[in-house]
Amino acid sequence: MVTAAKTVSQVAMHMTVAFAVMYVATGSLALGGVAAVVEPICNVMLLPLHDKMWERIRARVDARKAASSDASNMQTV
Repeated sequence: MVTAAKTVSQVAMHMTVAFAVMYVATGSLALGGVAAVVEPICNVMLLPLHDKMWERIRARVDARKAASSDASNMQTV
């Protein structure tokens, strides 16, 4: 239940920020409304790509650490 409430809260925050920024920039309620709807849709579509990118970065960092650790262990033997 808490996770659902948090998700709804995040979506509401994104929509509010998108509306406010576009309204301040243009003075148009219509453009503010469009931004409030389009922005969360774009986030939903792009978030999985963002997460995959960071998984790849994490895997590279971990691989470099493991290689560095292996090289250090070989030198001390």
